Amino acid sequence: MEAIFDIPVKGTTHSVLHEVDWKNLPFGRYVSDHMFICQYKNGEWQDPQIKPFQNISVAPTMLALHYGQSVFEGMKAFRMKDGRINIFRIEKHHQRINASLDRMCMPPIPYELFATALQQLVSVDKDWVPEGEDVALYIRPLVFASEAKFGVKVSDEYTLIIMTGPVSTLYQKPIKVKVERHYIRAAKGGVGYAKCAGNYGGAFYATQKAREEGFDNVLWMDAFEHEYIEESGTMNLLFVIDEKLITPPLSDSILDGITRDSLLTIAKDLGIETEERKISISEIVKALDDGCSVEAFGAGTAAVVAPISVIGVDGELYHLPTYTNGSVMNKLKKALEAIRSGRTEDKYGWNCVV
Repeated sequence: MEAIFDIPVKGTTHSVLHEVDWKNLPFGRYVSDHMFICQYKNGEWQDPQIKPFQNISVAPTMLALHYGQSVFEGMKAFRMKDGRINIFRIEKHHQRINASLDRMCMPPIPYELFATALQQLVSVDKDWVPEGEDVALYIRPLVFASEAKFGVKVSDEYTLIIMTGPVSTLYQKPIKVKVERHYIRAAKGGVGYAKCAGNYGGAFYATQKAREEGFDNVLWMDAFEHEYIEESGTMNLLFVIDEKLITPPLSDSILDGITRDSLLTIAKDLGIETEERKISISEIVKALDDGCSVEAFGAGTAAVVAPISVIGVDGELYHLPTYTNGSVMNKLKKALEAIRSGRTEDKYGWNCVV
C-alpha cells in the first residue's frame, strides 16, 4: 500500500550504522538509528513522529510497570534480490496486535497509522536492512500503558513505539527442547493467544530450568492433562509424520503465528497433506519408537524455521534425524524464503515493498 500521510521525521545526527558487524548479527544486539513514537490521549492516537532512537522518561507510577498492560509484535523487513525492501505481512501483524490489545483492554491501532509508520520508519533506516540469506531487519512495535497513577485500573493513556534492528535467525543450529509437564504457559480462557509481555515473563522460570539442563527451550503442554503439545517459548510447533504435516490447532492458549500461517498456506499449495489437530507427546514418541519418518520444527518471526534435533521427555532423550534438502521442513522454508526475497511470485499478496 502507499502511505496515507507523512509522519514528521527528525533525522539523527549521530548514526551508529558504522558499528554494525554485518557478518555477525546476533538477535537483539543492534538497534537502528530511528524509532517511531505516538501517544494515545483523550480517546485518540496523536502526535506521530519519527525521531532518533533514544531513551524515554517514564513515571514510577506508570501503570504498565505495575499491572502489565503491555503488548508487542515481532515483524521483519527483507532485502529482496532486486535491492528493494519488503515488509512481510503487515495486514496479518496488524490484525494480531489489535487482537492482543483488545484482550488487554487497550485501544486498537488504526491500520493506516500502523502501516504508514512501518513503511516510513523502514524507509528512513533503509541502509540498516541487511542483504543475504537468513538475515533481516527485525521490527518491534510496542504498546504500553503510560498513564501515571497508583490505582488498579485500565489506563487512559498509551504509548506506541516502533524500533528496528538487523538480525540473523534466533537459533543458529538445530535445537534441543524439553517437554514441560509441571509448569504451564497458558490455559483455556487466559491470555495465551495475546502477544503480551506477561506471557513471556511467566515462561522464563521453566525455560531457565530447562536451559540449565542443557536444552534450548521447552515444549509447553496443555494445562489440563499436560500431554497435548501447544507451542514452544518463541515458536509455534509443527511435526511431520510419514510426510503428513501436523500442527496443534489455534486456541486461546496458542499464539496465532504469522510464520505458522504462512507455512500452512504454502504446504497446501505444494500438495503436502496437512492437519491442524491435537497432537500428544505420546504420539510423537510412539512414531519415533515405531521407526516412522518424523520431523519436528518450530516456526516464528524470530526463529523463522528452526529444526528440532532432540526432544527430552520425562528424562528420556529422543533424537530426530538430520534434515535433508528433501525434507518437508526444508521445502517449506525454501518456498517461504523465495517469496520474501522476491525470487518467486508473491501470489498471496504478503509482501509490502517500500
